[in-house]
Amino acid sequence: MQKTEVIPQDIIESKIFIIRGKKVMMDRDLAVLYGVETKMLNCAVRRNIE
Repeated sequence: MQKTEVIPQDIIESKIFIIRGKKVMMDRDLAVLYGVETKMLNCAVRRNIE
């Protein structure tokens, strides 16, 4: 069983940027949140683009 860690909301919110009116996060920050390598996150996004 994998132990999950709760990340404080203020840390997550500090990783969110508003660009052209849209909330975005950098891929490296999302990868850390999901516990995967950035390359694997980007591959998953490409596979599930819709």
